[in-house]
Amino acid sequence: MKQKILYFFLFTVAFAFFAPRVRAQNAVGIFDNQSDVGVIKHPGTAQFDAHEQVYNLSGSGSNIWAKADGFHFVWKRIKGDFILRTNAAFIGKGVEMHRKIGLMIRTSLDSTSKHVNAVVHGDGLTSLQFRKTVGGETEEEKSTLTHADVIQLERKGNVYTMSVARKGELFVTEEVSDVDLGDEVYVGLFICSHNATVTEKATFNNVRIVVPAPADLVPYKQYLGSNIEILDLESQNSRIIYQSPKSLQAPNWMNDGKRLLYNSEGLLYTFDLKTNTPTVFNTGSAKNNNNDHVLSFDGKWLAISSADKTSNSIGWVVSTKGGEPRRMNEIGPSYMHGWSPDGKYIVFCGSRNNEYDIYRIPSAGGAEERLTTSPGLDDGPEYSPDGKYIYFNSVRSGLMQVWRMKADGSEQTQITNDDYNNWFPHISPDGKWIVYITFLKNEVTPSDHPFYKHVYLRLMPVGGGPSKVVAYLYGGQGTINTPSWTPDSKHLAFVSNTNLLFPVFPVAGN
Repeated sequence: MKQKILYFFLFTVAFAFFAPRVRAQNAVGIFDNQSDVGVIKHPGTAQFDAHEQVYNLSGSGSNIWAKADGFHFVWKRIKGDFILRTNAAFIGKGVEMHRKIGLMIRTSLDSTSKHVNAVVHGDGLTSLQFRKTVGGETEEEKSTLTHADVIQLERKGNVYTMSVARKGELFVTEEVSDVDLGDEVYVGLFICSHNATVTEKATFNNVRIVVPAPADLVPYKQYLGSNIEILDLESQNSRIIYQSPKSLQAPNWMNDGKRLLYNSEGLLYTFDLKTNTPTVFNTGSAKNNNNDHVLSFDGKWLAISSADKTSNSIGWVVSTKGGEPRRMNEIGPSYMHGWSPDGKYIVFCGSRNNEYDIYRIPSAGGAEERLTTSPGLDDGPEYSPDGKYIYFNSVRSGLMQVWRMKADGSEQTQITNDDYNNWFPHISPDGKWIVYITFLKNEVTPSDHPFYKHVYLRLMPVGGGPSKVVAYLYGGQGTINTPSWTPDSKHLAFVSNTNLLFPVFPVAGN
């Protein structure tokens, strides 16, 4: 359930990783170094495109198999549990059907080291490979999926889980347990030509190393660091534009397309995309703002949700120039989510008599009107750009799903119907698409959208039809609670989370 922003516990370790001075002299992007592992005839290379945040690798090597390996490796040393993720693709037709690219975890840089890797072969075979003892035979668990574009490898203790997908699809997983690689390991990207005389090339984007929340983290009192990311929907490449050891949440895109608006520690901030700098947004006496804030279609007004003296979340309206806000609700909790295109109404999620429903209220002030009456949580209301419909999410059919109703609350219709929990539908400014966040039902209950979970961002046609995954990430609460489309409907802003932060390599004029 929604909760107001509390005071934040900062992880100083995360900030230490954030400082560029700790990076190795030979660093490649977020990685410490690169190495050829084993006997290599043609040395490998790795380059990092700082603006696009893409890695280009070339390498040879006889194989990653049997009792010894030969390949090129871009790596970082890390301890404890973590999640590695990338989109990867070979460049060119290639020579050997078993050339390999993927994610690697090794005890050492010796060719006979113990290891676990998630690998895609040249012929499309996708597998979880591992060597349990130094100099031992490599074993393999083949995935039912072939030709994977998205690769994820997660460690929890001595359990390793490979999750793979073709771009746009949901993950398929394989797992191996009782592989002891030690606490501190080498992790990173690799390429192997499977032919000692040949050099192959590959590209890797959406590269992430995530240190997830520890098991003893106290929700809403302790927080992980945050990445603000911008996703290009055509390429599905996402760039991190800003990082903080604090919890940053719910980025909106301002109407000028040059700034974002997000909340952190009870305040709202604008983020200048040209200078990569945040500035406190003036909300007057409203100092306990949460992640339910929404801009009017004309860009002149901002509806915010902020706790009053009774600690109840209340709706307020403030000019986008900043200033003292005007109170909208007499009672709460109330969480503001959407403006009507003509600016006359604001829709919100309100708790009245222990039921959370969708309400609308005149933006100029007046009585609120209840639009949903079904038992259970209804949340996240947002108008379509033509003003005909309100999209929202509801738990009324069991799992949390996306629904739609007419602007007067009639004809309430379920839009998604799958085996996941789907939240916060946001309609693109051109009215063609819906993006929403998906939680796994084995990680969350239908009526909750917590921090620090494995989630997807999914896109579907506004008229209905199959959904496709456009982002695979670790996040949840605060990731995409608010409308975060660019005015041209080509990009999305969102927040991902990790307890390990890296230099962003900012480039002016993002």
